[in-house]
Amino acid sequence: MSIEYRIGNQLDLEAVHVLYEESTLGERRPIHNPDILRGMIEHASLIITAWDGGRLIGISRLLTDFVYVAYLADLAVHREYQRQGIGTALIQKSREALAPTCFLTLLSAPLANEYYPRLGFYPHPRAWCMDPSQSG
Repeated sequence: MSIEYRIGNQLDLEAVHVLYEESTLGERRPIHNPDILRGMIEHASLIITAWDGGRLIGISRLLTDFVYVAYLADLAVHREYQRQGIGTALIQKSREALAPTCFLTLLSAPLANEYYPRLGFYPHPRAWCMDPSQSG
């Protein structure tokens, strides 16, 4: 298997939708609202994708200033391709696209809490969130 990694936001939304469903990330993202899904892809600062031929099998979607902080908003690998180093490669390629001074932060899916420490991530006790219903 030869995996190709690409950078760019020009993605077929149906392929992204399928990937999010097949990685289980779709359970926690509004993938059934095409306007939001389109905005998530079009407005991301950096997207790295993994491909097996013409099949989208992985994505790393970041919001960043590229020099100080990057938020890894989504990391998804198709369930048929998990545990093969693709997620690790997506994170590494994301890091390579950022300045060496850039912090990488994320919110973990519950089942991934054991995964991220193995990659060098550490928990942060002062993270805060506000959902859209609380704005204003």
